[in-house]
Amino acid sequence: MATAPNAWLNDIKRVKYLSATDEEALAAFELCSRLEGIIPALEPAHALARVMDLAPQKPKDHLMVVNLSGRGDKDLASVAAYLERRKG
Repeated sequence: MATAPNAWLNDIKRVKYLSATDEEALAAFELCSRLEGIIPALEPAHALARVMDLAPQKPKDHLMVVNLSGRGDKDLASVAAYLERRKG
């Protein structure tokens, strides 16, 4: 049986999978929306959370690419409800 591409890339150390909490993703979601005017979907907001940690550790000329796939406007109601519950 062939190894799945993601598992294989991990095995040969070509990728490193990271995670972010929902709180970290929401902070990145809010920051990207406020600073860039881009409302990211929640899935790539998790990646943005890790970029915010990793980018300061890289040289100034380091190139980092994040694909903001999806539409964040579809997540606005969920984010607003979550933020309202968090306040309460």
